[in-house]
Amino acid sequence: MSRTSPHQHPQPTELSRRGLLKTAGGVTAALAVGAGSAALTAGTADAAPAAFTHPGMLHAYGELNRAKVRVAAGDDPWLSGWQRLTANRHSAATWTPNPQATIIRGGTGENYGTLYNDIHAAYQNALRWKIAGTTANADTAVRILNAWSATLTTVTGNADRFLAAGLYGYQFANAAELVRDYAGFDLARFKTMMLNVFYPLNNDFLLNHNTACITNYWANWDLCNMNSILAIGILCDDAAKYDQAVNYFKSGAGNGSLTHAIPFVYDSQGLAQYQESGRDQGHTMLGMGELGAFCEMAWSQGDDLYGYGDNRFMKCAQYVAKYNLGQDVPYTTYTWGTGQSCAQQSQTVISSASRGEIRPVWDILYYHYARRRGLSVPYIQAMAESVRPEGGGGDYGTTSGGFDQLGFGTLMYAK
Repeated sequence: MSRTSPHQHPQPTELSRRGLLKTAGGVTAALAVGAGSAALTAGTADAAPAAFTHPGMLHAYGELNRAKVRVAAGDDPWLSGWQRLTANRHSAATWTPNPQATIIRGGTGENYGTLYNDIHAAYQNALRWKIAGTTANADTAVRILNAWSATLTTVTGNADRFLAAGLYGYQFANAAELVRDYAGFDLARFKTMMLNVFYPLNNDFLLNHNTACITNYWANWDLCNMNSILAIGILCDDAAKYDQAVNYFKSGAGNGSLTHAIPFVYDSQGLAQYQESGRDQGHTMLGMGELGAFCEMAWSQGDDLYGYGDNRFMKCAQYVAKYNLGQDVPYTTYTWGTGQSCAQQSQTVISSASRGEIRPVWDILYYHYARRRGLSVPYIQAMAESVRPEGGGGDYGTTSGGFDQLGFGTLMYAK
């Protein structure tokens, strides 16, 4: 069945999702027609919105309101997702923050677990407030965020400091976005922390890649830093940073740009190979989560990157899901340059390491492609069903991998 490409320019009689938001005034228009309506024609991302939508990252008004209404009505799967959230100890209003002036990831003195635990507690408490209206949870989220913005001055360590700046940068910004207008939240000071502590590392990595060959670092390194820059741009109403991230997604030199992160497309099968598929499946699924987060944040601002490049990301997610469901997929030898000399290495077969690992990255993709867009994504659907209801940080182990995604996709994206 042929379909109009979702990134095709709309005809003069149609409005792109962004065009509608701009023409009718951002949030007001989104509420009037439903921000996630499949009836809207997705346009091509071109530049930062004239006015940023707030809340407008992983959760815009439509997603938050739907979850609120559905949970209150006791409807599944939202209720099951909500129960996973309220059962998570990070979501308790009794959480006490432990802010540090210096966060170290990689090398001597690592303490970054303190940061990611507090970020996920802030995010989960903010979600509980948004959905159930419990001010005790909002107060806790604000207390955590304010404590860190008053204390944190440095993120450092070996090369892994760039992972910390990227992953925790975009997660921090998402927690703050949910409570940006809540009484007592020092938004100005939080923005300053994001601009002074996180953004410089994000920007430096995308520009210089820790002085290594530009292909040396896996795609997820670029992607997490792109996510952080995009989120900071939205949080701070900074069009230049928003555009920096979107432009890198489209045409960046490193492995985070779409054609480098997904280097091989098998159009006859509706599949596409991820850059890390020959490495292991845990990091490959991390990449699906990071790409999904990036596309969803842009979607909240009216940009369809999910469909960019003839649904290249969708084909890749189908590929990753199919393989992790135990089925065979094609594989093309992947060759790249390493270190500072760009010495070549190659991977000739797909990696079975951590095949079938559970990560909460699938419902955001299933509900976008299948429900918003009405596309057939059987492998994504099967993966999502096998993971549902998705939890979040604290539900998938105590090590950093369990906190790579904010999660709760079932609760927040079910349609």
